Amino acid sequence: MSPGPAPAKHITESTATTGTEDAGTADAGTADLVEDFKDRPGVDPHAEYARMRAECPVQRVRRASGLKPYLITRYADAKAAMADPRLSKNPHYAEKEITEAGLAYFLLNSGTGLSYNMGTADPPAHTRLRKPVAAEFTPRRVEGLRQRIQEIADELIDAFADRGEADLMSEFAAGLPALVIAELLGLPREEAEQFRQWGFDSQRPPQDPRQAAALLALNEYVAENIRRKRREPAKDLLSALVSSNDEDRLTDEELLGNAVLLLITGHETTINLLGNGLFALLQNPDQLELLRRQPELIPGSVDELLRYEGPVERATSRYATEDVEIAGTVIPKGSIVVVVLSSANRDPEAFGDPDTLDVTRGADVRAHLAFGHGIHFCPAAPLARLEAQIAFETLLRRLPTIELAVPAAEVTYTPSHLMRSLESLPVRFTTKPRP
Repeated sequence: MSPGPAPAKHITESTATTGTEDAGTADAGTADLVEDFKDRPGVDPHAEYARMRAECPVQRVRRASGLKPYLITRYADAKAAMADPRLSKNPHYAEKEITEAGLAYFLLNSGTGLSYNMGTADPPAHTRLRKPVAAEFTPRRVEGLRQRIQEIADELIDAFADRGEADLMSEFAAGLPALVIAELLGLPREEAEQFRQWGFDSQRPPQDPRQAAALLALNEYVAENIRRKRREPAKDLLSALVSSNDEDRLTDEELLGNAVLLLITGHETTINLLGNGLFALLQNPDQLELLRRQPELIPGSVDELLRYEGPVERATSRYATEDVEIAGTVIPKGSIVVVVLSSANRDPEAFGDPDTLDVTRGADVRAHLAFGHGIHFCPAAPLARLEAQIAFETLLRRLPTIELAVPAAEVTYTPSHLMRSLESLPVRFTTKPRP
């Protein structure tokens, strides 16, 4: 059982330390302000989050960017926080901290795609912004894409099948979602690799100059395609957003914001789902073999892979509109709050034996938080699940033997506070049936 509630702690800049306080200070109810381990390469996040869940479930961290968010690490607290209306998605509630960190241009500037979209809005605006997008991702509409997704998956495998080796990140996991979202939004197929790279770089830490350059390029790219769809509308999602009816019509700012959000999240998260899922299976050959023998388990295994090593390590920020107490800690008004999805999904209070990959875990695994929770639950979740099901089934069927081409320790993750994303995934395989 988890420990009972402790007296509320009020973590402030004046009472926080860097981990050198004496026992008397700790007994007085203060807490550490620690450096964010995500600014150090090579740290195992799951071990760090397990420690936080046990010792400090609401941990304030200092990032290299200057931001000082509160991390929510336990499942029950995370789920409650994502449904708490006192934790807004509007970054203007933390305007002072964001501005001091030098991030106002992208997070507060109305001219950028990250400043105002359904992911940074609260009701009632959120309801209006989400409506035209959610209508395009109903299970029925997504199922209609199955044949086309299958064709793209086979096409990508055809390109490397004869070689016996490949980088499954760049040659498969990255290509499938990028090509699918390009077709959905009505973007030129030949530009998928370019915007995929921008999406990848946009998830790097703010101190990496490639992040700002990628975000600027994405904004201009999407803005140009919006102008093109106004001149030449077609039967695609971007045209539908541009030409929405008067009741649902988006302002220019909202249209740009939603389109940039869709482009990034519509492929970048699924890329990571495929890459992380394949890497997890390759490290657990018994689970890989079980899926190969029983492909009917693959749909359920997608949710287990989402729980075990989801594509988004930490949810996008929330902002306290008033003092909020979580797990005995009072988070002051104006603070940045980040729900750690990867930690919540490995909380032993929510999932038995959480550090073990078990593709037979059952329907209860769908309680994971990889797609979020509450009104900001990912609207494209049905599409991500379908792409993953088709991808895993096709790879296991067409590549009867597959293994890592390098030691697992040499497979590295891209530095990011948000995403859990592999740099590459080199594999060896055969295409002939096993004896």
